[in-house]
Amino acid sequence: MKFRPLHDRVLVRRIEADEKTAGGIIIPDTAKEKPQEGEVIAVGPGARDESGKLTPLDVKVDDRILFGKWSGTDIKLDGEDLLIMKESDILGVIEISASARQAA
Repeated sequence: MKFRPLHDRVLVRRIEADEKTAGGIIIPDTAKEKPQEGEVIAVGPGARDESGKLTPLDVKVDDRILFGKWSGTDIKLDGEDLLIMKESDILGVIEISASARQAA
């Protein structure tokens, strides 16, 4: 199914955090917090300013982002749990260096 967000909304897939701590302790599902990092799946065309001019979004598809703990609305599309939020709920874009991309 194709989904296109409206206005300044963004569709995000949460990126699951590691299941172990740095010390090697495995974290059970009941103790895990929802991840605050995600991958942008789809973006809307942008918001309109007072004069009616369309202002495009700063994020784009495939960006890795950080968002607030209580940001957005949980939805389910094609059996997948996703999150839809306004661009203003996004705290920042995670930029991966070229050397880190090659290692991954």
